[in-house]
Amino acid sequence: MNAFASKLRQFFVSLKLTVTLLVLGMVLVFWATLAQVDLGVWGVQERFFHCFIVTERIPGTPLWAPFPGGYLIGTMLLVNLIIAHIDRFKFTARKIGIQLTHAGVILLLLGELLSGLWQESYTMQIGLGDSLNYSEHQRDFELAIIDTTSPDVDEVVAIPAELLEEGKTVQHPKLPFRVVPKRYLPNAALASRDEKAGGPPSEATTGTGPGVAVTPLPITYNDKEVNLPAAYVELTGASGSLGTWLVSPELARPQTFTAEGKTWKLVLRRERAYKPFKITLLDVKHDVYPGTDTPKNFSSRIRLETPGSAENREVLIYMNHPLRYSGLTFYQYQMNAPAKYTVLQVVRNPSWVLPYVSCIMISAGLIWQFGAHLLGFFKKRRTLAPAVA
Repeated sequence: MNAFASKLRQFFVSLKLTVTLLVLGMVLVFWATLAQVDLGVWGVQERFFHCFIVTERIPGTPLWAPFPGGYLIGTMLLVNLIIAHIDRFKFTARKIGIQLTHAGVILLLLGELLSGLWQESYTMQIGLGDSLNYSEHQRDFELAIIDTTSPDVDEVVAIPAELLEEGKTVQHPKLPFRVVPKRYLPNAALASRDEKAGGPPSEATTGTGPGVAVTPLPITYNDKEVNLPAAYVELTGASGSLGTWLVSPELARPQTFTAEGKTWKLVLRRERAYKPFKITLLDVKHDVYPGTDTPKNFSSRIRLETPGSAENREVLIYMNHPLRYSGLTFYQYQMNAPAKYTVLQVVRNPSWVLPYVSCIMISAGLIWQFGAHLLGFFKKRRTLAPAVA
């Protein structure tokens, strides 16, 4: 066991492992750069960096082979640096710079790993004069079943689209019926059956679905395109089936039905994240340089208000000047000034400060180390300098 532990330690502290991981990382970045033409930034992140094994086609060939992904290379490099740092470096004044630099690199890798695992990105589209207390995910969806019986409040049960894709039956305590997924399409196009006659019969038996033709589409990773899913779900209550419904974000309105004496709405929409505060859009501006159509600045003046607290203030959000509040960062993302609406990007990243701290540590370590060597060089030169007669 001691011999095995010694070999394992030697493997993880080896400089060869560090060089190998760095080379693999360079190959991965080069490969991902080539693939970005077809997959886009989001697709490259998901398929190359936010995974442990890459199974993409080798560029220029019809072949593929498993290759270490960003998570695997980053984790191995992190372990390699930590163990080597503990095993080799001793805490002395001469080595403070090296130790600080290595600690900064370790913190940088750890911050990137945590950002990949924890970071969430949503958007808020707000019309002029409107208020919003939720943001929507850019690529994830949910099936919302809404009890609209009460005139004062809506009771919402949100089912992640992943459960529909996995075909898992959902029985929620607030629902008097079960949700049974029948079929899930990650990306699909909808059209009226009047426009696409002669197609196969619809799998939906009630609601809007029987009059809609659904065409499956390949999943897109283009940054300028979005996958719009569609699903067939059956609602089953105590008295039997309530029918099979077609749900999709492309349907113009939520579908309405009654069950157990209550009125319900059914809609597949972008995943929402509700906030304990609301944002009201007061003004939008699209400034251009005088005499040209070249954009100069996009800005949104909003009112931030938290019910039940003293938080009630106006904030100007514009390019490179986001709003940071309640652990979230609100960036100016898109805008349509003539249509009087703005789109804010809402980012939650608990580890956002780690890259800044790590860069400061690396810079301080390098300055300390090179400064110490420079002073030593000057002292040695002064000692060896010949005396002037």
